[in-house]
Amino acid sequence: MTKEIQLAANERIDQLYANEIKIIQSAEVFSFSLDAVLLADFAHPVLKQRGKIVDLCAGNGAVGLFLTKKTRAQITEVEIQPRLIDMAKRSIELNDLTAQVNTLNIDLKDIFHQLHKDSVDTVTCNPPYFANEPTSKKNPNPYLALARHESTASLADIIEVISGLLKMGGKMYMVHRPERLQEIFSLLAKNRLVPKRIRLVYPKAGREANMVLIEAIKDGNPGGLRFIPPVTVYDEQDEYLPEVKRVLYGTE
Repeated sequence: MTKEIQLAANERIDQLYANEIKIIQSAEVFSFSLDAVLLADFAHPVLKQRGKIVDLCAGNGAVGLFLTKKTRAQITEVEIQPRLIDMAKRSIELNDLTAQVNTLNIDLKDIFHQLHKDSVDTVTCNPPYFANEPTSKKNPNPYLALARHESTASLADIIEVISGLLKMGGKMYMVHRPERLQEIFSLLAKNRLVPKRIRLVYPKAGREANMVLIEAIKDGNPGGLRFIPPVTVYDEQDEYLPEVKRVLYGTE
């Protein structure tokens, strides 16, 4: 039976059919998209119940909720926007996951007032993709502008926080844009994070990649970087290809 959860105006409930997780969404603020689904699928989170997972830049909580199907560990979703964290909390209740998932509505610069350094096994992050340059053209919707541009925390800030949270040997999983990969590698190196797996995502065959999934280990042994088989999203008829059907619907 579906749990009764109060929806605000212009909110809806969507479902990721591959794992039957329901997410409260609104076109007014932010909706999860394929990058969140692919990030959760790519991640190998800590499995044990006493493990700790933090999802940074959590938005409406999609990645953390998707991870509950892969682990028994405790998951903390961190998001600066109050309206999004409210949606995340109600989605957690909707899926009866309050015993496993909690939320923090804080700025990343305040995170170590709430979470201990060197205490987390797995960090996931779907950050804003675009640097906050003076010439940046931002979405007039402030919710979407914050989700897409590094207005409150730069990529350097985010990776520094990730490293601070992780235990030695802890793993980071991030989705970002390929054009920023060189910058990401440089920042990982500065913060004791060693990239270990890369997966490129292509919109169609013959197109350039428009997403990259990255796994890194804190204080990992140098070298050993692997590029695993890429994902291509659509065929020539704009239909999802089998790998994407698997992550979205649980079928090929």
